[in-house]
Amino acid sequence: MRSLRAKIRSALTKKIWVKDGKRKELRMEEIPPSEMLVLFTQFTIASIATLTALEVAHLLILGAWSNEIFAAITGLIGTITGLFVGARS
Repeated sequence: MRSLRAKIRSALTKKIWVKDGKRKELRMEEIPPSEMLVLFTQFTIASIATLTALEVAHLLILGAWSNEIFAAITGLIGTITGLFVGARS
């Protein structure tokens, strides 16, 4: 099974078509993401998991919903979505 880092790296890898040779044949070339971007994405996913566990604990112990924790989770999900959409274009 592939690690989380390998899955993130393959998801953020750009694939472009390049004309090659005299006959201008097309071939696919992969451009890997920077290691810092991969590590940031991995940290963000771990943060979402931690905040989700914290929200569940908050619900179970106090019996109330925490808007602040939910706002942090929503912000991190928006960050990851922006990363993946931006990496594909």
